[in-house]
Amino acid sequence: MQLSKAEEQLMEHLWRQGPIFMKDLIEAHPDPKPAATTVATLLKRMQDKGFVGYETFGNSRQYHALVTKEDYFGKHVKGLIQQFFGNSASQFASFFTTATNLSETELEDLKSVIEQQIKNKQQ
Repeated sequence: MQLSKAEEQLMEHLWRQGPIFMKDLIEAHPDPKPAATTVATLLKRMQDKGFVGYETFGNSRQYHALVTKEDYFGKHVKGLIQQFFGNSASQFASFFTTATNLSETELEDLKSVIEQQIKNKQQ
């Protein structure tokens, strides 16, 4: 399941700040601040999707992410590779490195990351 752009913005705050009360989520949001009812609706939808949980403290709820950023975006990228690149990671890598116009330094950095992953797989 996927999050809307507005839900992803709230999740970014949850991932960055950890458990947080709704008033603090609103405060962390850039101007113009969303209405409390809007944030409450988004949080409810995110709960229903299984992305957000909460603990109750008196009359307040402290919200927390149930899914890590890495897991969420990992599944998102896998879905993109499957849907648009015929489940071929090499076709995706070719597209990514060409479309983003990476510098030589960035390509070397990417090569190092891949080589490290290969070493990790061999161990």
